[in-house]
Amino acid sequence: MPSHRTPRPDAALIALLRADLSAAPFTVEAVAETLGPVASAALDREQTLPARRVTSSAGSPTATLVRLFTLGDAVDTAEAARALPTLGVGGALAMGLVVQEGDAVVATCDLRPYAADDSSWWVASDLSEVATRRPLHGDHVLGIGGASMTLAAWTPRPEVARALDVGTGCGVQALHLSEHACSVVVTDLSERALEFARFNAGLNGLDWQIRQGSMLEPVAGEQFDLVVSNPPFVITPRVASMPMFEYRDGGQAGDTVVADLVRGVGAVLAPGGIAQFLGNWEIPSGSGWTDRVRSWVAGTGLDAWVIQREVQDPAQYAETWARDGGHHSATAEFMQMYEAWLDDFAARDVEAIGFGVITLQRPATEREPFVDLLDVPHPVAQPMGPQVLAGLRARTWLAEHSDDELLDVAWRCADDVTEARHGVPGADDPSVIEIRQGSGLRRVVRVETATAAYLSVADGSLTARAALDAIAQLLVADIDQVRAEVVPVLRSLVADGLLL
Repeated sequence: MPSHRTPRPDAALIALLRADLSAAPFTVEAVAETLGPVASAALDREQTLPARRVTSSAGSPTATLVRLFTLGDAVDTAEAARALPTLGVGGALAMGLVVQEGDAVVATCDLRPYAADDSSWWVASDLSEVATRRPLHGDHVLGIGGASMTLAAWTPRPEVARALDVGTGCGVQALHLSEHACSVVVTDLSERALEFARFNAGLNGLDWQIRQGSMLEPVAGEQFDLVVSNPPFVITPRVASMPMFEYRDGGQAGDTVVADLVRGVGAVLAPGGIAQFLGNWEIPSGSGWTDRVRSWVAGTGLDAWVIQREVQDPAQYAETWARDGGHHSATAEFMQMYEAWLDDFAARDVEAIGFGVITLQRPATEREPFVDLLDVPHPVAQPMGPQVLAGLRARTWLAEHSDDELLDVAWRCADDVTEARHGVPGADDPSVIEIRQGSGLRRVVRVETATAAYLSVADGSLTARAALDAIAQLLVADIDQVRAEVVPVLRSLVADGLLL
């Protein structure tokens, strides 16, 4: 099966391909309708048989394109010609999208529709191991994966002048950036990745500045309003027997790649600029993840809001990434990689590995930067990008205003906030009061009586100061003690959007 090629970004042929994909139609909705829920779900689990059974008899251009570009099947030349009537098989051959195999053609790359919110695109990348039926090449260019969709969902989307995608791969994040940035710059060390990015920009009618080089090096001395990166964050042992994949392995020991990106991105952020990354971090025995990440942020002058989403022990982490790239657990190669990972973590006394979302901001004014490190392992609202932007704005306001100024605001509870009270059966008063957020981070905050009383009247009509004064009188409590108890909670609720 042919693979390991990149399609030619010939503008005239790309225009013909775009017309055929639109006419098929080759869209997320059309593919889902063609496959049906069972085959679609199986394909998400990397099981292709149900999709093959459906598409082999469907006979539509959409089904043919799925067989050709998603499943990696050989497709009869005449059938391919009917699915690509404008480009033609000759044009597909000239672009390097397919190669001839007897009376059939076989795709050289994965090509599929992708949609988010109200936008839709087509994305080309290397064929997956599901299509090629063999392990990936070291310079494999990944397509639309779980990590890329996570980053896209968590990225704030303000209208900006200049945006940067560091380690762009095939350009998934740059597609999103093109919706709200006047200018998009993409960088990658891999020339093959940039070839795919160049093709995808052309296929979707976009114009990106494409720079080859490692991480931030190609944009040294420049400034951007928004920087995103799905970096090669996987912590991989530096041993000769370990397969290396450019899309995941940064070539440095431990979590250095992500640490260096956090420490260095401030140099390319404009005042008020935001950086959004995914990352892994090692958690050494006897310390917490916050110690590790806080050390990265210290001295950068950047605001930092980091959310840990998942934690794995060294064995879980090794199993996950030893399987990545098409290696199966029954093989000797898998066991060799597994042991190398365990040895590597043991050498640094690593107890666990965290995964999460890193949001950084260069303050627009002279002030002390804020650092907020949270564990959020539970499901959150999707997409999170709007909540991240609102959370940054709220945290910025809090960093710039004192407790007295906080008290002088007439806050109101967000519409999605509810209260739950729990008590011992028969008791007059609840023993636990919880405030629950229905959207965003879906926080559950345990509060005391004074805070619960304030939230019950927080409708935007009274300042927090006036409300707490009245509550202190009702509770026959010292006003300074009530404020000392409630104000830190209010700051936390404002930061995460429970109070507006």
